[in-house]
Amino acid sequence: MMKKPSIKMLFEKNKSEPQFVEKSNVKDIELKKQDISSSYDKNLATFKSIFSVPKNTDVKVREFTIRALNRRAFIIFISTMVEVERIQESIVKPLLENELSTGEIRDIVSYPIEKTATVIGEITEFITGGMTALFIDGDIQSHLFETTNLTGRSIEKSDNEVIVKGAKEAFNERVIDNIALLRKKIKNENLIVDSQVISKRSRNDVFLVYQKDLANDEILQTIKDKLTSIDIDRILDLSILEQYLEERPRSLFPTILYTERPDRAASFIEEGHIVILMSNSPSCLILPTTFWSLMHSPEDHYLRAPYGNFIRLLRLFAFLVAVFASAFYIAITNYHVGMIPPDLLMAFAGTRERVPFPSVIEIFMMEIAFELIREAGLRVPTPIGPTIGIVGALILGQAAVQANIISPIVIIVIALSGLSSFIISDLSINFAIRMTRLLFICSAGLLGVYGLIALCMVFLFYLVSLNSFGTPYLAPMTPHFLSSKDLIIRHLPIKERFRPGYLKPKDMVKQRKE
Repeated sequence: MMKKPSIKMLFEKNKSEPQFVEKSNVKDIELKKQDISSSYDKNLATFKSIFSVPKNTDVKVREFTIRALNRRAFIIFISTMVEVERIQESIVKPLLENELSTGEIRDIVSYPIEKTATVIGEITEFITGGMTALFIDGDIQSHLFETTNLTGRSIEKSDNEVIVKGAKEAFNERVIDNIALLRKKIKNENLIVDSQVISKRSRNDVFLVYQKDLANDEILQTIKDKLTSIDIDRILDLSILEQYLEERPRSLFPTILYTERPDRAASFIEEGHIVILMSNSPSCLILPTTFWSLMHSPEDHYLRAPYGNFIRLLRLFAFLVAVFASAFYIAITNYHVGMIPPDLLMAFAGTRERVPFPSVIEIFMMEIAFELIREAGLRVPTPIGPTIGIVGALILGQAAVQANIISPIVIIVIALSGLSSFIISDLSINFAIRMTRLLFICSAGLLGVYGLIALCMVFLFYLVSLNSFGTPYLAPMTPHFLSSKDLIIRHLPIKERFRPGYLKPKDMVKQRKE
């Protein structure tokens, strides 16, 4: 009778399976570190095995004989990433028909050779990036042709960062276009585009863009070390990479700036920041980042100084209203009614006469309802989204007031708080405001104005403790650095003589006095 396997036997069996997979992975890694062979058949078998040909239907292998050299050869490429007709006309056809024996492949084909490579793993990465590899019998190197032809969106307007005055271009999913947009705005030989490959399986290309005569070497090396230390199979987008780069990924407040606008990225590069681009991501990351950078908008610099400062003051006021309005209403109506003028207090009491819930419950109900309406308007198709937002808010608010569930003054407070949060253009800081508002509502419901002040002090201590790649989060306000003092009030462009001192750029002065 067959013996029933014990739990220990099953565990040992399962434990042995990952070891087999690990050995298989080690074998593949060792293979990719080797050089290609001079044997035609061995190279053909190796790359067919690596790319699982013919099971992998979009990987094409073409075998033929080079007429001028009378030697066998094959090319391998991924048909979904290249222009197949051009490969046939410019590479395969000349090799088949040209009889002039020059000894050089570049003289036979009409397509320029990008580079040559000998390591199997390196050639594999080039092929998966859209290149075409040519292998010739007897040669110990492969000829690589830059045949990448990926389709993507054209350069369009930014959907999330809408401004009235300024450039209308935005990044798209083609990193080549994104780099070109930055090159177009910064025509300087010191602009460096440094590439790096991250993730083990998807092998995504990441590009560090900076000015070598401005960017601080210590900050740059810290970012490079952080990218190198990432050990994961795949990172598909910059939004995911951002979470690996942050020092405190659970923090409410972001320490990396995410933008879709090349003009904004170029302005930060000129100040000494480092910009990270990634293939297939229609945006960039700006490092390091301060709280004031997140609060500013690119439109502030396009407007004349009085107009830009007015918008900034309005944005700061909206920030305070979005964070404190609901909490302050709860504090004064529950704990500090003496602060309300008598006539206004009677008006409040009249509107709340038939409402069965305390003001804290009212505020929480409407805050949740407002967030539901906001998210519903964003997730549904564009033609319906604004309609749902407007109609939903009107119907819900009016019905709640008529049913004596919510007082009219609460509708006004929530609407004012919600509208103020929309003025903050950065998505991450917007989420931070919405979440901290709920915390302040809880503190006001427990301790009134004293709870507000206590939690406000805690948040100030917390913000001061944050760093972005060694840069204090509230700099240059605290700690103080010599800079252009571009915090709340923006000075005239002719008065901005220095770059941000907290970045420690190699050249502090950006405008000399005459």
